[in-house]
Amino acid sequence: MAKKGWAEFPHKDKAFDYAGDKLAKAWKDLHAGDQEPYPDEKRVAALLKANPKLGKDAATIASQLQDAWRAFHRGDFQDAFEQGTALKALGASVAVKAGGIHATYLLDGEKAKMARYEELIALADAAVAALPDEANSHYRRAFAIGRLSQTISIAKALAQGLAGKVRESLDATLELAPKHAEAETALGLYHAEIVGKVGGMLAKLTYGASAGEAEKHLKQALKLTPSSPIAWIEYGNGLMLLHGDKREDEIAEAWDKAAKLKPRDAMEALDAGWAKEQLE
Repeated sequence: MAKKGWAEFPHKDKAFDYAGDKLAKAWKDLHAGDQEPYPDEKRVAALLKANPKLGKDAATIASQLQDAWRAFHRGDFQDAFEQGTALKALGASVAVKAGGIHATYLLDGEKAKMARYEELIALADAAVAALPDEANSHYRRAFAIGRLSQTISIAKALAQGLAGKVRESLDATLELAPKHAEAETALGLYHAEIVGKVGGMLAKLTYGASAGEAEKHLKQALKLTPSSPIAWIEYGNGLMLLHGDKREDEIAEAWDKAAKLKPRDAMEALDAGWAKEQLE
């Protein structure tokens, strides 16, 4: 039973249940976009060595983290968020992703979304402080601030300096994980949203943003994860921000590709569902 603010995932599917060793087997495909390392005992032990304050029992924490990710992939976003949050910085990646994907698709009302994203930013900030060498500490911060920016309007986000924080976090992510497709997509959108809002010349002079860079990063994400619905969706969104109706055929084609991809988990089902709705 979902509590207030946590509407349930509507497309339950047995295929999204990665019980037991199914999770480890599917991990590479499930996490091609965010480059999250598989949280086995060895991995958790390395994180605890980097920051001993985060806990002692690597085996137990690894098991809890795997369960949190299983909850995320099957669409139990509230469980994934709560389990991740309980593990503090070690679980921030799954908590922020679960809370953010749920807010994007299943949370109603701008106020509720803003409150959620602010909560996620606090979690991500703590993860950056505790585990600064982890690419996804920085990426989840960029993701949460980026979603908040889209909720309050790009103009306000620019005025509040949020765009600079997103850029800084994405640059840090790609330095640590050069094949991070979701960060490439986000960086492409960063450029596209600023160009779309303030125009090409001001975007370049004030923020170092350009249409060429936007398309370059969005295309790189497609190259890295051609079977990821979100890479195609955001490629279409980027083209729309930059070119409007001038490239509507390409935009529709990108969304059509996203809609036709077979979802591997709850997040991809929500992504593909969004793409289908745009084409109706």
